[in-house]
Amino acid sequence: MSDESGPVRLSKLMAERGLCSRREADDLIARGLVKVNGQIVSQLGVKFERDVDIELAGRAQKDLGNRVTILLNKPIGYVSGQPEKGYEPAVRLITAANQEHIHAENGERDPKLSPSHMEGLAPAGRLDIDSQGLIVFTQNGVVAKLLIGENSEIEKEYLVRVQGTLSPAGLKLLNHGLSLDDKPLKPARVEWLNQDQLRFVLKEGRKRQIRRMCELVGLRVVGLKRVRIGRVMLGSLPEGKWRFLRRDEKF
Repeated sequence: MSDESGPVRLSKLMAERGLCSRREADDLIARGLVKVNGQIVSQLGVKFERDVDIELAGRAQKDLGNRVTILLNKPIGYVSGQPEKGYEPAVRLITAANQEHIHAENGERDPKLSPSHMEGLAPAGRLDIDSQGLIVFTQNGVVAKLLIGENSEIEKEYLVRVQGTLSPAGLKLLNHGLSLDDKPLKPARVEWLNQDQLRFVLKEGRKRQIRRMCELVGLRVVGLKRVRIGRVMLGSLPEGKWRFLRRDEKF
């Protein structure tokens, strides 16, 4: 949370309290669905002290509660975000035919995909075209900020098949000590799983980060698969299939 004192924009307060993203907050405020100290506030940009009481109307809570998060096992050859020439964006795999139904322990059934689930759905993080595995799409600004916000501490785990020779000093550098684009990388956890496969656990996601890290220590990546984001595992989700994040799952 920011250390700034004095009145703060209502949308920022709402985001800091985890109610929604700032963009979502502005939308709810403009629609007259937010009360501060019992009074409806519909003017954008208005500021309040940090200790005010903020209440969302029932309709706002319902709207936010209906926003979905989707887990996709992205195959190689699909791009995460905007389509590149000759390639398809991974979001096109999110179809009714590709849905994998996984029921929660409480018996709750997955919803069926509807057009409303695709509105504002965006990737929360990258997975390059040559990589496969878990990628998250969400309508929920709070989830997006948690996963890709500037101060995100969410771990991402990868299985990385490599070619080349790695010295003990090189393995130490992969864990901490490398820089990309003249900026030091955060500490990582990197270890051998077998003679040609490494396990990477990162808390950041620079462009083609793992491939570039490996190049710096003399390795070439020949296979890369993301298997975990936070506490959510790829598990047995088949390649090219997707499912909804269940209500009982948290990153």
